[in-house]
Amino acid sequence: MARYIGPKNKLARKIGEDLGLKTNALKVAKRLTSKPGQHGAKSRRKTSDFGAQLNEKQKVKYIYGILEKQLRKLYTEASKNPTATGAALLSLLERRLDNTIYRLGWTGTRAAARQLASHAHVRINGRKMDVPSYKVKVNDIISLTSKGMKIPLVSEAIKENSSKVTWLEQKGAVAKVSRLPERTDVTESIEEQLIVEYYSR
Repeated sequence: MARYIGPKNKLARKIGEDLGLKTNALKVAKRLTSKPGQHGAKSRRKTSDFGAQLNEKQKVKYIYGILEKQLRKLYTEASKNPTATGAALLSLLERRLDNTIYRLGWTGTRAAARQLASHAHVRINGRKMDVPSYKVKVNDIISLTSKGMKIPLVSEAIKENSSKVTWLEQKGAVAKVSRLPERTDVTESIEEQLIVEYYSR
């Protein structure tokens, strides 16, 4: 399974926003003003329309921890949806198992959620699921294995969890998908129309 394994703070500095890639938001915020690279701080050129579209597309890739091939595949699927393509794309991204685990508050980052899923610590409808890109469906029951619940960071996150996601019904280490996520459920600042414009060039 391909994934980005480089420095996470560099991605946030490149975009100029906290992308939720690290758990220490204060540490990230201190460095957001300086762009990566030797001459990053001197770069003040006006961004073109294409540059803005590319930047937004890259931002979504970084936030959800996916690569170009995966995002393009999801865009193709979303473009066949009768609803707005941008909203459909975000719904498909939200339905990824690793993102769902993150939304449930069982991990501090999507990368940690991906690892939890890939190590087969998650069950879908009672069956082990080790595919982070699995798209959850309505009425799916998501739970953690007994081994998964013993992981210190996970057990602590469940105890302190105050996450309330309207499309998920949650009780401890068990959750049910009550409906599919909608555009209003996405809390990150994303201009999905720019992504649609990028791919429809």
